[in-house]
Amino acid sequence: MRVLLTGSTGWLGRYLAPRLRAQGHAVVGLDIAPGPDTQIVGSVADRAVIDQAFAQGIDAVIHSAALHKPDIVRYPEQAFIDVNVTGTLHLLQAAKAAGHDRFVFTSTTSLMISQQVRDEAGDAAVWLDEQTGPLAPRNIYGVTKLAAEGLCRLYAQEHGLPCVVLRTGRFFPEDDDTLAQPSGENLKANELLNRRLTVEDAADAHIAALERAPDLGFNLFVLSAPTPFSRSDVRELKANAPAAIARYFPDAASLYAARGWTLPRSIGRVYDASHAERRLGFRCQTGFAQVLDALREGRPLPFAHDPAYTSPALLK
Repeated sequence: MRVLLTGSTGWLGRYLAPRLRAQGHAVVGLDIAPGPDTQIVGSVADRAVIDQAFAQGIDAVIHSAALHKPDIVRYPEQAFIDVNVTGTLHLLQAAKAAGHDRFVFTSTTSLMISQQVRDEAGDAAVWLDEQTGPLAPRNIYGVTKLAAEGLCRLYAQEHGLPCVVLRTGRFFPEDDDTLAQPSGENLKANELLNRRLTVEDAADAHIAALERAPDLGFNLFVLSAPTPFSRSDVRELKANAPAAIARYFPDAASLYAARGWTLPRSIGRVYDASHAERRLGFRCQTGFAQVLDALREGRPLPFAHDPAYTSPALLK
C-alpha cells in the first residue's frame, strides 16, 4: 500500500516510516517540519496540502500529526482546533472520497485524565481502560483529541470508513515537563508499571492497527506496557506501591537501590491495555520486567531517554 503518514518527522514518525517500508509499503510523509521521511512539508489544517498528498495515489492513512500538551504554552487554542480537529476532518474526508478501507489515528491517554483523576485524591488508584467515562479532558489538547476521536467514530459509522483509534500512553524521550524527581530514566522505568510504553512498541501497534483495520471497523484501544497489577491491587497501589510491586518483582527494590533509583511510593492511576491484546492482537514487548532484566544483567535500558530532545517543529 501507499501510506500517508502524517507527523513523519516527529518522534513516532521516525520509527514508523522504516517499519512501514519493511512491511512492503510505500510511505508518503507529511509534516510541518522537513525530515528524511517527509516528502510534503505543510500542515494537515491546510486542505490544499491534503489534496496534494492524496494526488500521489494514497491507499491508507496513519494520522499521527498533532499539537501536543507541551505546545499549550506556545500556541493559541485555535491552533489546536485547526490542527487536531480540522486537520483530522480533512484527512477523513479525503480518505472517504478515495474509497479507503483503513484509517489509523494516534490519540492519547491524556484525554482520559480529568482534573479529579490528576489530583489523585481518592484512597485507591484509578483503573483506566476503554470503558472509562464520562471523559472530561482538563486542557485544550485533550479536548481536541477527544473531538478528533469522535470524528473517526462518525466516519466509521456513517460513511463505512474503518477507523482504529490508538490512545497511546507516554513514549516521549525527553524529561517530564512537570516532574523533576525522580530523574528522567528512573521516572520512565517507574511509568512502565502503569502508564508508559516504548516508542518502538507504539510504532508496532500502528502497524498492527493498519493491518487489522478493515476487520475492526471502528475500534479504540488504550496502549501501554502490560501492567503487572490487577484491579484488586488498587488500594495498596495508592497506599503502599513498593509493597505491591514487591509481590510481583521481589528484587525490584534492591536492583533500584544499586542504581540509586527510587520506586514510586504511591501509584494513582493504571492504564489497562488488555483490550488491545484481545481484539487487536497486540501486546507491547517492553515493560517493567524488561527494565529489571537490564538492571540485573548490566545491559542498556530498553527505552529511549534523551533530555535534550526537541520536537523538529520547534527547530524549523
